[in-house]
Amino acid sequence: MAAFRPTRETPLRLVADQAFSRAAGAPLVAGNAVLLLKDAAENYPAWLDAIAAAERTVFFEMYIVADDPIGREFLDALVARAKAGVRVRVVYDWLGCPGKILPSFWRPLVAAGGQVRVFNPPRLDSPLGWLRRNHRKSISVDGRVAFVTGLCIAETWRGDAEKGLEPWRDTGIAIHGPAVADVERGFAQVWAATGPQLANDDLADPSSLPAAGDVALRVIANAPAAGSLMRLDQLVASIARTRLWLTDAYFVPVASYVQTLCAAARDGVDVRLLLPGTSDIPIVSPFSRAGYRQLLDAGVRVFEWNGTMLHAKTAVADGRWARVGSTNLNLASFVGNYELDVAVEDAGFADVMERQYREDLTRATEIVLKRRRRRLRPRPAEPRLDRPAPPRRHRAGRAAAGAFRIGSAVGAAITRPRELGNADGKIMTAAAMVLIIIAMVGSRWPKALAYPLATIAAWFAVSFLLRSFRNWRDQRSLGG
Repeated sequence: MAAFRPTRETPLRLVADQAFSRAAGAPLVAGNAVLLLKDAAENYPAWLDAIAAAERTVFFEMYIVADDPIGREFLDALVARAKAGVRVRVVYDWLGCPGKILPSFWRPLVAAGGQVRVFNPPRLDSPLGWLRRNHRKSISVDGRVAFVTGLCIAETWRGDAEKGLEPWRDTGIAIHGPAVADVERGFAQVWAATGPQLANDDLADPSSLPAAGDVALRVIANAPAAGSLMRLDQLVASIARTRLWLTDAYFVPVASYVQTLCAAARDGVDVRLLLPGTSDIPIVSPFSRAGYRQLLDAGVRVFEWNGTMLHAKTAVADGRWARVGSTNLNLASFVGNYELDVAVEDAGFADVMERQYREDLTRATEIVLKRRRRRLRPRPAEPRLDRPAPPRRHRAGRAAAGAFRIGSAVGAAITRPRELGNADGKIMTAAAMVLIIIAMVGSRWPKALAYPLATIAAWFAVSFLLRSFRNWRDQRSLGG
């Protein structure tokens, strides 16, 4: 994508850098080496080797850590470095880990001198605060190497050949060079959100990190309500000229982003979207498929993975730009969570990503629309994946209860700005059945609804009073 990499002397390069920096909220950092790591077989050994070689610091940030063989292997590695005097700092997410570990899991690390914090557990003064997640997955060691990834730490990512369970398909990268300091600053941001900040001497000095290669990249540390990656992805989709290939694990259509993809496809860009065929969170699949019709009608090619689970979150555009990280293409990831992604502006790395994408499509099934049968129909991915998509008759799709479809259908039923279609009718029928069940339960057993509502109201009331008291106390102390 020539627009991404014009010569530094041209005004276009300066404008492009400015646009990308402002959209991502992250500067372009040159002088790095980047290695693509596929699945647990390549990621986990690299992580463990880096931790074992740590001499000064290990910053370990993970959405999920399971108390299973691989989780205990990482725990043992961290304990060993903490005993050796390395400053080990761990953050894991409360919402990601219920049922997978108990707080006692980390006791050996704390006893060895490591520090462990849980991100955003439920609190009395914040009834819904636990919904805000730290979905980042990163490890950085000594300011020397950093890993940014979509993988968490659990046996599901490794699979079990004896039980016939294949590994989950996922993607991460290893970074050497000055950008490691940006990954560490991202960790420091979340660490500060969970308690006292890191000491200044814990973090690497960016000016002291030598160049390790010639790759330029941006570390995008997205925070709730920032929408950094969403802005960047929309900008990339808007200026892509030949191809834009996306992989996502939990795609739930966001109207503005879907419209951007559709506009690119209509303009002749080869837009492809690779999604799981089956999900570990089954409710996500119908939400994802709710957006297929609009995408397919615009010429976007949609593929579903045939393996156990596709968990990667990647993008590659025009052979010049690529992204790897933790952000899914849904509203929760875009604006609700702490996320961490790396956008690489390098033709060599983009070529590696494109070759991996082509390989992944050999294990995927393309979804097409059939007009007469009015159903989504899968078809095998074409052997020659580099050729333009052949002309297709776009066929009406089967609707599913996507969030944007639900809102549109309910709004249309109430305000009557347009006629309800067949898909809207199905959504309204499902909504009506849910409301009927609630009405029947409320009529027959009013306490079944009254008690939960009263409990929730009381919880919110206590939360508001606590916050009001703390605000009054803080203002009084400032005034005094």
